[in-house]
Amino acid sequence: MSQMMVNLIGAGRVGQTFLRLLSDVPDCTIQDILSHTYSSAENAVRFAGAGRAVHDYTQLRPADLWILAVPDTQIAVVAEQLAGALSKHESNQSIVIHCSGFFAAEQMSALRQLGWKLASVHPVLTFATPELAVRQFKGVFCGIEGDAAALETLNPLLEKIGAKPFPVESESKSLYHAAAVISNNFTVVLQAIAREAWAEAGVPGYVAEQLNNSMLRATYENVSSEGPQTALTGPAARGDEYVVTKQGEDVARWHPAAGKIYQEMSQLAHRLKSRGTTLDPEFTDT
Repeated sequence: MSQMMVNLIGAGRVGQTFLRLLSDVPDCTIQDILSHTYSSAENAVRFAGAGRAVHDYTQLRPADLWILAVPDTQIAVVAEQLAGALSKHESNQSIVIHCSGFFAAEQMSALRQLGWKLASVHPVLTFATPELAVRQFKGVFCGIEGDAAALETLNPLLEKIGAKPFPVESESKSLYHAAAVISNNFTVVLQAIAREAWAEAGVPGYVAEQLNNSMLRATYENVSSEGPQTALTGPAARGDEYVVTKQGEDVARWHPAAGKIYQEMSQLAHRLKSRGTTLDPEFTDT
């Protein structure tokens, strides 16, 4: 394939990021962009500096690569609409991908009737804005799964835009994505709870912010260098039951939901420090 024609459906932050990155690949041509509103498709064209905005499915031309960067629950719906709008004979060599970390490529099974190959590509990255995501994309890991023929084409293409693709089991995507949520999203929530607790304890806001930053930096360095078990410190890791119990009660009086989190996390912390895993012994002992 000398030139890969690319169409996009869904011009949000993820879609715009892929468009901009692919527009810099010499053997890729950004073609048609369809989104929930025509204005958002136009914004994507401006951001990528390539392609044309279209109003509906009937204006989409045949392409070699289709990117469905739509909300997870809309993937199957969009695939069915796309399959219904296109002629079966327009292109039977196309590859179609979605960007969900939760659903497998088979969510787009309606497009198999066109002879298309299916895959999912999930960049493990926080897409705060397309501008930031483009700058941060180099070296980002992308979980991929789907048809072997599609992955054979996608792997080198992803490497060209700076990604590091790795395989994910299709039947385990929910657990895979939950790991990303725990690693990133829940870390952010815990930082918010910590700041709120410091505020409740009378710590000035500017000090709490610096405490967050310094502790996160040290935690990152320690976990990266030594791994979770060695990096873990604190009363639960030491087995200081009195401090854990009293502290948990104090947290629960202030913030009941955070109190439950504190209790559960303390149990997991003790287990991790003593056994090297957070899993219950019932599921690890043989």
